[in-house]
Amino acid sequence: MQLNVELEREEDGRWIAEVVDLPGVLAYGDDPDNALRAARALALRVIADRIEHGELDAQANRVELVLPQPSTAA
Repeated sequence: MQLNVELEREEDGRWIAEVVDLPGVLAYGDDPDNALRAARALALRVIADRIEHGELDAQANRVELVLPQPSTAA
């Protein structure tokens, strides 16, 4: 399963990472790595919950976040 991530810097300096393939999965961080780490953790929690409730195939044994190219994240 590939999940696309958008990474943007907010006006207040914080970074936001949004997993666009999972509505509502977004996280802030003080730098891009922290935002991505938090978004990845939240995405995995959402996926686990969907598997547990039969909303997603339990055979999905690989989850990959597709990050934006570095030039688009600045």
